[in-house]
Amino acid sequence: MTSPEYLSSLFSLTGQVAVIIGGTGELCGAMAQGLAGAGAEVILAGRNADKAAARLAKIHAAGGTGYFVSADAGSKAEVEQLLAAVLAKSGRVDIVINGAGVNSATPFLEIGEEEYERIMRVNVKSVFLGCQVFGRYLVERGQGGSIINLGSMSGLVPLSRVFTYSASKAAVHNLSKNLAREWAPKNVRVNVIVPGFFPAEQNRKVLTPERVQNIMGHTPMKRFGEPRELIGATLLLASGAGSFVTGAELVVDGGYHAMTI
Repeated sequence: MTSPEYLSSLFSLTGQVAVIIGGTGELCGAMAQGLAGAGAEVILAGRNADKAAARLAKIHAAGGTGYFVSADAGSKAEVEQLLAAVLAKSGRVDIVINGAGVNSATPFLEIGEEEYERIMRVNVKSVFLGCQVFGRYLVERGQGGSIINLGSMSGLVPLSRVFTYSASKAAVHNLSKNLAREWAPKNVRVNVIVPGFFPAEQNRKVLTPERVQNIMGHTPMKRFGEPRELIGATLLLASGAGSFVTGAELVVDGGYHAMTI
């Protein structure tokens, strides 16, 4: 029989350092809280210091540790500076979450190049850079590590009205699988968490009453997800409990992907 102590140690992140790029957002902020609750020191990377302060207050109040580093996830120089800042202060990095993201509901024939490039820069380039900069560190360190990229149901099956977002998330899924294969011999695991419908800043603009009705009709659990419901998947992929899991797309969607008509 498995002891409670063994189960506790299996998911423990004590002594580990987690960098959450996009950690000032609602979903990644909740994931950061979960990592901190499991013992990791968490670094929230983003551009909104006020949101970071509010999230860190919750983390510290619960006994966790962490701090904020301002960084533009779409700039290689700033991502490199982020890594350097974390190594200087915390001495190591073990877990990386790439979760910066933006959305748009512009009709396809009206999508301008500026909008397309903005979404691709945030949703794809930031993941590319986060994986490249932090992945190089993890591979060269030789002690393994976990990279978790935030995907989307629209990266698996295109969703209506979010053309560029769907294309960008499909790229994230593909890149993650490629890197999982490439870095498996180094024990650097790369996985994707695939949220279903979780109301957050980036998608509220597309959640019209009609769209909400359609989503509920396609979701067996008949509700939206809550940010805290991503914590379990995050801990599995970040901890020793998921030591043989790489290249996975872990869906957290209330059954949305399992339903057709």
